[in-house]
Amino acid sequence: MVDLKRENLPAILQKNTAIILLATAFHLMPVLSTRAADEAGVSVVAAPAELKPISNALEFVGRVEAPEKVAIRARVKGVLEDVLFREGDTIKAGTPLYRIEKSLFDADVQQAEGTLQRTQAELTLASIQRQRAQQLLERNAGTAVAFDQAVAQEAQAKAATISAGANLDTAKINLGYTDITAPISGRIGMTAVSKGNLVGPDSGELTSIVSQDPMYVTFPVSQRDITAAQKAGKVNDPKSIKLRIRFSDGTLYDQIGQISFLDVSVDRSTDTLIVRGDIANPTKTLVDGQLVKVELEAGTPEERVVVPQSALIADQQGVYVFIVEDGKAAIRRLKTQGSSGANAVVSSGLNGGELVITDGFQSIRPGVAVRPSPAPALNTGG
Repeated sequence: MVDLKRENLPAILQKNTAIILLATAFHLMPVLSTRAADEAGVSVVAAPAELKPISNALEFVGRVEAPEKVAIRARVKGVLEDVLFREGDTIKAGTPLYRIEKSLFDADVQQAEGTLQRTQAELTLASIQRQRAQQLLERNAGTAVAFDQAVAQEAQAKAATISAGANLDTAKINLGYTDITAPISGRIGMTAVSKGNLVGPDSGELTSIVSQDPMYVTFPVSQRDITAAQKAGKVNDPKSIKLRIRFSDGTLYDQIGQISFLDVSVDRSTDTLIVRGDIANPTKTLVDGQLVKVELEAGTPEERVVVPQSALIADQQGVYVFIVEDGKAAIRRLKTQGSSGANAVVSSGLNGGELVITDGFQSIRPGVAVRPSPAPALNTGG
C-alpha cells in the first residue's frame, strides 16, 4: 500500500496543481474584465457646454384668450328647420348657421302689411275730411267743433299708421331672425341642438364662435416684479418687451408677441396686475382657454453658458455634472440660473467648451476612462 501511494503521488500533485490554477484563473477573470473595460473606457453620451446669447427673461403662467367670442342664441321661437354648418369649421362673418321655420313669421309680415295699408287708407280719408271741415269753417258753413273733430281723427290715423309701420318692421325683423348667421369670423364649436327641435330665446346657447388670429395671452404679474422692472427701466415702453409662449411639453411657440395692455388697477386679493399680450396665430396652434407659460424678454441678450438639463445631477451639496477631461470622467460643481428650452443656464462652474456627459453617467465615477459619443440635437429654446 505504501509503495502504491508513493508511485501515484506525482500524478496526484500534478492534478491538484491544475485544479488550483484553474480556480485562480476563474477568480481573476472579473478583475481582468473590469480592468480591460476601464482601459477601453465606458461608453457615454456627451454634448459640449455652449456659449449662447440668452435674454433676461421672466416667466409667468398665462392663458390664451380669443379677442372675440360670441355665444349664438335664437332670438325668436320656432322649430329648427336645419343646421347649416359643420362643427369645428373655420367660418366667415355672415355664414348661415341655423334656419328656423319661417311660415308663421311670413304670416305675421303679411298681416302687418295689411294693417299698414288699412291705416294708410284711414289716414287718407281723415286728411280729406279735415280739409273739407277747414274749407267749410272758412266759408262760415261749418262749425269749429266739426273741424276740431276732423283734425283729431287725422292725428289718430297718423298715429295708427306709424304704429302699423313699426309692427311691420318688427315682423320683418323677426322673419330675418329665422336665419341665424355668424356675427364674426372664427372657429365654430359644437351645436347644442339638432334639426326638429323647438328653439327660442330661452333655449340657451346653441353654439359658440371664437376668433383665431391674432390671439390674446393674459397673465398676472406681481407688483414686486412690476416695481423691479420699472427700476430697471424695462417697462417705459411695454411694446418693446418680447412675449414668447412655451407649451406644457416644453416646446417653444414659433411666433413672438408684444405687450398690448396693462390693467388699470391691482387685484387687492393677490397683489397682481393683469397683463395682456397680442400674438399671431396663423396656423391655429393656439386654442382659446389654453394654459401656457409666458416668457417676457427685455434688454440686450448676454452670452451665457448652457448645458442640457439632462446632464444635471443633484446631491446634498448642490448641482454638478460629469465632464470628459483627458479621456476620463471628472466632476464640476455648478450654479444654475433658470432654463432656456431644454438647456440649463449656468452662472458658474463652466466656461464653455467643456464636454458634458448627458447619458451614461450612472455607471461612472471620477477618474474612470470614458468613450463619449455625440448627443442628439436639442431645442435650445433660443
